[in-house]
Amino acid sequence: MYSKQTETAIASASRLAEVYDGGVTKPSATAIADSRGLQRPFVAKILTMLSQAGLVSGLPGPGGGYTLAKPPKKIRLIDIYSLFEREDDTDLCPFGGGACGVENPCPLHDKLVSVQDAMDQLLHETTLESFRVAFQEEGLRPVPKGAHPDGKRSTFHAAKSQR
Repeated sequence: MYSKQTETAIASASRLAEVYDGGVTKPSATAIADSRGLQRPFVAKILTMLSQAGLVSGLPGPGGGYTLAKPPKKIRLIDIYSLFEREDDTDLCPFGGGACGVENPCPLHDKLVSVQDAMDQLLHETTLESFRVAFQEEGLRPVPKGAHPDGKRSTFHAAKSQR
Protein backbone atom coordinates (compact mmCIF):
# COMPACT_ATOMS: atom_id res chain seq x y z
CA MET A 1 0.00 0.00 0.00
CA TYR A 2 2.97 2.29 0.48
CA SER A 3 6.70 2.41 -0.06
CA LYS A 4 9.58 1.64 2.27
CA GLN A 5 10.23 5.39 2.52
CA THR A 6 6.70 6.03 3.75
CA GLU A 7 6.87 3.12 6.19
CA THR A 8 10.16 4.41 7.59
CA ALA A 9 8.87 7.99 7.79
CA ILE A 10 5.75 6.95 9.70
CA ALA A 11 7.80 4.68 11.99
CA SER A 12 10.28 7.50 12.71
CA ALA A 13 7.60 10.14 13.27
CA SER A 14 5.61 7.75 15.45
CA ARG A 15 8.67 7.29 17.68
CA LEU A 16 8.98 11.06 18.01
CA ALA A 17 5.29 11.21 18.91
CA GLU A 18 5.76 8.53 21.58
CA VAL A 19 8.36 10.63 23.41
CA TYR A 20 6.84 14.01 22.59
CA ASP A 21 7.07 16.41 25.52
CA GLY A 22 7.08 19.76 23.77
CA GLY A 23 10.60 19.38 22.41
CA VAL A 24 12.59 18.62 25.57
CA THR A 25 13.33 15.01 24.59
CA LYS A 26 15.26 14.83 21.32
CA PRO A 27 16.30 11.31 20.31
CA SER A 28 19.04 10.97 17.71
CA ALA A 29 18.47 9.41 14.30
CA THR A 30 20.44 6.41 15.58
CA ALA A 31 18.21 6.02 18.63
CA ILE A 32 15.08 6.29 16.49
CA ALA A 33 16.38 3.74 13.99
CA ASP A 34 17.42 1.32 16.73
CA SER A 35 14.07 1.63 18.51
CA ARG A 36 12.26 0.62 15.34
CA GLY A 37 14.74 -1.91 13.95
CA LEU A 38 15.45 0.26 10.91
CA GLN A 39 18.61 1.12 9.00
CA ARG A 40 20.35 4.11 10.58
CA PRO A 41 21.44 5.96 7.39
CA PHE A 42 17.98 5.57 5.86
CA VAL A 43 16.27 6.95 8.99
CA ALA A 44 18.67 9.92 8.99
CA LYS A 45 17.78 10.64 5.35
CA ILE A 46 14.04 10.35 6.06
CA LEU A 47 14.30 12.64 9.10
CA THR A 48 16.01 15.26 6.92
CA MET A 49 13.12 15.07 4.47
CA LEU A 50 10.57 15.35 7.29
CA SER A 51 12.50 18.34 8.62
CA GLN A 52 12.49 20.05 5.22
CA ALA A 53 8.71 19.55 5.12
CA GLY A 54 8.31 21.25 8.50
CA LEU A 55 7.09 18.16 10.35
CA VAL A 56 10.27 17.53 12.36
CA SER A 57 12.87 19.83 13.92
CA GLY A 58 16.44 18.70 14.25
CA LEU A 59 19.45 19.98 16.16
CA PRO A 60 22.92 18.78 15.14
CA GLY A 61 25.79 17.87 17.40
CA PRO A 62 26.11 16.72 20.99
CA GLY A 63 22.86 17.21 22.85
CA GLY A 64 21.05 17.52 19.55
CA GLY A 65 18.45 15.26 18.09
CA TYR A 66 14.95 15.37 16.65
CA THR A 67 11.50 16.35 17.83
CA LEU A 68 8.18 16.93 16.14
CA ALA A 69 7.86 20.49 14.85
CA LYS A 70 4.29 20.67 16.14
CA PRO A 71 2.17 18.68 18.57
CA PRO A 72 1.37 15.10 17.48
CA LYS A 73 -2.36 15.86 17.33
CA LYS A 74 -1.64 18.35 14.54
CA ILE A 75 0.23 15.90 12.27
CA ARG A 76 -1.94 13.52 10.25
CA LEU A 77 -0.60 10.42 8.54
CA ILE A 78 -1.52 11.98 5.18
CA ASP A 79 0.97 14.80 5.93
CA ILE A 80 3.73 12.19 5.95
CA TYR A 81 2.31 9.88 3.29
CA SER A 82 1.95 12.68 0.74
CA LEU A 83 5.68 13.50 0.96
CA PHE A 84 6.66 10.09 -0.38
CA GLU A 85 3.70 8.77 -2.35
CA ARG A 86 2.28 9.95 -5.64
CA GLU A 87 -1.44 10.55 -5.50
CA ASP A 88 -3.10 8.25 -8.00
CA ASP A 89 -6.35 9.64 -9.37
CA THR A 90 -6.61 7.18 -12.22
CA ASP A 91 -9.61 4.94 -12.63
CA LEU A 92 -7.71 2.27 -14.53
CA CYS A 93 -9.12 -1.14 -13.90
CA PRO A 94 -6.71 -3.95 -12.98
CA PHE A 95 -9.08 -6.42 -14.65
CA GLY A 96 -8.70 -5.08 -18.16
CA GLY A 97 -7.32 -2.31 -20.34
CA GLY A 98 -10.16 0.18 -19.90
CA ALA A 99 -11.38 2.42 -17.16
CA CYS A 100 -13.55 0.64 -14.65
CA GLY A 101 -17.06 1.97 -14.36
CA VAL A 102 -17.37 3.19 -17.96
CA GLU A 103 -19.91 0.47 -18.57
CA ASN A 104 -19.99 -2.51 -16.23
CA PRO A 105 -17.57 -2.52 -13.29
CA CYS A 106 -15.03 -5.31 -13.05
CA PRO A 107 -15.47 -8.08 -10.46
CA LEU A 108 -13.02 -6.32 -8.11
CA HIS A 109 -14.39 -2.79 -8.46
CA ASP A 110 -16.46 -2.54 -5.27
CA LYS A 111 -13.78 -4.21 -3.15
CA LEU A 112 -11.03 -1.95 -4.52
CA VAL A 113 -13.13 1.16 -3.92
CA SER A 114 -13.79 -0.02 -0.35
CA VAL A 115 -10.08 -0.58 0.32
CA GLN A 116 -9.17 2.83 -1.14
CA ASP A 117 -11.87 4.57 0.92
CA ALA A 118 -10.65 2.87 4.11
CA MET A 119 -7.05 3.86 3.37
CA ASP A 120 -8.06 7.47 2.66
CA GLN A 121 -10.02 7.61 5.90
CA LEU A 122 -7.10 6.17 7.89
CA LEU A 123 -4.60 8.63 6.39
CA HIS A 124 -6.79 11.72 6.77
CA GLU A 125 -8.27 11.00 10.20
CA THR A 126 -5.33 9.46 12.08
CA THR A 127 -2.84 11.74 13.78
CA LEU A 128 0.43 10.97 15.51
CA GLU A 129 -1.40 11.64 18.77
CA SER A 130 -2.54 8.02 18.79
CA PHE A 131 1.11 6.95 19.18
CA ARG A 132 1.73 9.46 21.99
CA VAL A 133 -1.36 8.29 23.88
CA ALA A 134 -0.56 4.60 23.39
CA PHE A 135 3.00 5.03 24.68
CA GLN A 136 2.66 7.69 27.37
CA GLU A 137 -0.83 7.08 28.72
CA GLU A 138 -1.58 3.44 27.98
CA GLY A 139 1.94 2.10 28.51
CA LEU A 140 2.07 0.21 25.21
CA ARG A 141 5.59 -0.58 24.03
CA PRO A 142 6.82 -1.83 20.67
CA VAL A 143 8.22 -5.34 20.74
CA PRO A 144 12.00 -5.08 20.30
CA LYS A 145 13.55 -6.60 17.20
CA GLY A 146 14.67 -10.12 17.96
CA ALA A 147 12.07 -10.59 20.71
CA HIS A 148 9.84 -12.62 18.40
CA PRO A 149 10.46 -16.38 18.35
CA ASP A 150 11.33 -16.25 14.65
CA GLY A 151 13.56 -13.16 15.10
CA LYS A 152 11.44 -10.97 12.80
CA ARG A 153 9.48 -7.89 13.68
CA SER A 154 5.76 -7.83 13.00
CA THR A 155 4.51 -6.06 9.90
CA PHE A 156 1.15 -5.33 8.41
CA HIS A 157 2.03 -6.33 4.87
CA ALA A 158 -0.44 -8.56 3.08
CA ALA A 159 0.05 -12.21 3.85
CA LYS A 160 1.62 -14.36 1.17
CA SER A 161 -0.86 -16.72 -0.38
CA GLN A 162 -0.71 -20.35 0.63
CA ARG A 163 -0.89 -22.36 -2.59
